[in-house]
Amino acid sequence: MESFIKGNFRKSIFKSDKGYIIGLFKVRETNDDTLEEYINHTITFTGYFHDLNEDDTYILYGEGVNHPRYGFQFQTNSYERLKPEGKEAIIEFLSSDLFKGIGDKLAKNIVDVLGDNALDKILEDESCLYLVPNLTENKIKKISNTLKKYEESHQVIARLIDLGFSMKESLIIYNEYKTNTVTIIENNLYQIFYNIDDISFLKIDKAARDLGIESDNKERIKAAILYVMRKLIYQNGDSYLKKETITNSVNRFLNIVYDNYEEVFKELEEKDYIVIENEDYYLYEIYEAEENIASRIYDIASKEVKEEKNLDKLIQELEKINDIKYNDEQKKAIKKAINNNIVIITGGPGTGKTTIIKAITELYQHIHKLNYDEFTERLALLAPTGRASKRMSESTKMPASTIHRFLKWNKETKEFMINEENKSKVDIVIVDEVSMIDVSLFDSLLKGLRRNVKLILVGDYDQLPSVGPGNLLKDLISSDVIDIVKLNHLYRQSEDSYIVSLAYEIKDGILSEKYLKTYNDYTFLKCSAKYIKKNLINLCEKVISKGYDYKRLQILAPMYKGENGIDALNKELQNIFNPEDKNKREIKTGDVIFREKDKVLQLVNMPDENVFNGDIGIIKYIKYGNTSKSKKDEIYVDFDGNLVKYTPKDYSKIKHGFVISIHKSQGSEFEMVIMPMAHSYKRMLYKKLVYTGVTRAKRKLILIGEPDAFTYSVQNNHEYIRNSKLKEKIQYKLENNS
Repeated sequence: MESFIKGNFRKSIFKSDKGYIIGLFKVRETNDDTLEEYINHTITFTGYFHDLNEDDTYILYGEGVNHPRYGFQFQTNSYERLKPEGKEAIIEFLSSDLFKGIGDKLAKNIVDVLGDNALDKILEDESCLYLVPNLTENKIKKISNTLKKYEESHQVIARLIDLGFSMKESLIIYNEYKTNTVTIIENNLYQIFYNIDDISFLKIDKAARDLGIESDNKERIKAAILYVMRKLIYQNGDSYLKKETITNSVNRFLNIVYDNYEEVFKELEEKDYIVIENEDYYLYEIYEAEENIASRIYDIASKEVKEEKNLDKLIQELEKINDIKYNDEQKKAIKKAINNNIVIITGGPGTGKTTIIKAITELYQHIHKLNYDEFTERLALLAPTGRASKRMSESTKMPASTIHRFLKWNKETKEFMINEENKSKVDIVIVDEVSMIDVSLFDSLLKGLRRNVKLILVGDYDQLPSVGPGNLLKDLISSDVIDIVKLNHLYRQSEDSYIVSLAYEIKDGILSEKYLKTYNDYTFLKCSAKYIKKNLINLCEKVISKGYDYKRLQILAPMYKGENGIDALNKELQNIFNPEDKNKREIKTGDVIFREKDKVLQLVNMPDENVFNGDIGIIKYIKYGNTSKSKKDEIYVDFDGNLVKYTPKDYSKIKHGFVISIHKSQGSEFEMVIMPMAHSYKRMLYKKLVYTGVTRAKRKLILIGEPDAFTYSVQNNHEYIRNSKLKEKIQYKLENNS
């Protein structure tokens, strides 16, 4: 049974436009033993509500949680308002501020005449109020209208719930449309899709179909176009789509044949939901992102900068201090970073990108004569993932953060608090792992930076592109507007090592015979696909016996499904790395068992918890529902010292991380990497993918499986070419402003 607290609303501390409230609540009663200590005390509560008022009694359903920043709170999942019961309660209600001009005496007269069910009688027939002495026509109308309005919101919310929306969704909808909600329900339920991001098209469409909407209804087609465009863009990474791709996909998705797309596209464009440029169909926000990036990049690149004259001497001094010798490429990168407003530094593994970042920060600090505190105020070291930002911080001895954290993501408003109206005051920004950044996030970053900022972008052009839309790093490099430094000289390489050489062989598409030999840092264990799983288990057992554990080792695979897919291998390797133990608690969800000490992978961004897609953690402990305050099973995952709680509704946000996809490994480095290779992966075997996987290995790389599958992937240049016009837009800005 879900925990509840019963009592009275006291005041709001925060309220969003969508009805999310943080407030104070006086607890009178509870069904939860662990919450009894709060009876007759005022506590903080959170949740989605509509028009709470102090005169009502409410039951809040949810769980007590300890927020790491704000302490104990009651997290509300749903609630109900209790009608006043009993003579005294109804008198108090009718004489409250809700009914202006009705005092205690008049409220008492109403109850004396109409009895304990006075409110129901008034709602049924307001003429019953004429029986009350000294009650004017004006006051009768006021009482009746106020009571009807008071009841209406709860009736509409109940109707939305009946249509299949959750309590939270129903409240968000009602708070968006208020008295127009019924009109929306009856005339165009799809309007919700445009205004409220939190509610999926599929849920809205089901409710609309239940209400009798025709399969080819124009409003349904319009909403479906946007839904399908978003799905395709984020599935393939395109910035724009072609008309035929969209129409064919919508017809398949809705299982219809629709003929009037021209009119629908025109209406969507008129309302700024899409942009049609020549034959290219954009979502409005992606088009705006490309346009804004092009303008900002041109602005930053074209601004004058004061050139430092003594850089060669300063670099020599830095070499002495750090006991290091920079090569010509590295010196060029350092100089360009100091003497330009924007520069891109790109290179593969072992070319010294991290060394250059450290040198740039030290030189900038020295040139501007800044102490540590002053410099950290003016510098932003950023990366798309927590692990990449941690590496930057460790190498530079300066604070670094994820881009989301720097821009201060607000999970309630779903907006960055550092933005065009509230820019960061930093002077120099260094961004690592730029290949992972999509156009939407980069657009948000540029909006949050001043136009005179110094921007240094670092990344490996040959890695996989971002998960989200666009081909950012490639487009920026090929635009010819930004100074580029390409690093080719290898540092991380000894005579008996091969990882870095292999990476460059893959990049060039030509494998030497060395890939089948064994080195200190590399081995290829040959076997047929049917023996990969068995040999992988044996290999992991040997690795464990040599002192490695799953924190130092990462297995990477190209695909989730199949005999040698990520899902199947994770089940097998859980038994090897973290076997069942009576002293370890575990939870079964579907066909997956989460166990204490399991390695898990985060699948979605949760900026408020400072955990992001691709982060890897360890299940520190599990609480069962009979011991947790929420009365639900809880999983606590430790992400490098950041402890995050997951209740059943959150379990889909994590999966086992003994084996992860190569895509999810981007931005990370692991002491040892094992990669199975099989022809069954063929659909995903291409050069950029295996290059990205190989370059995740820091000290040891083991390939296991079919050599032919590996050689095929290296020779396979085929990859999906993303639709993007960012390069052309940057060049257009240059041509028309030069």
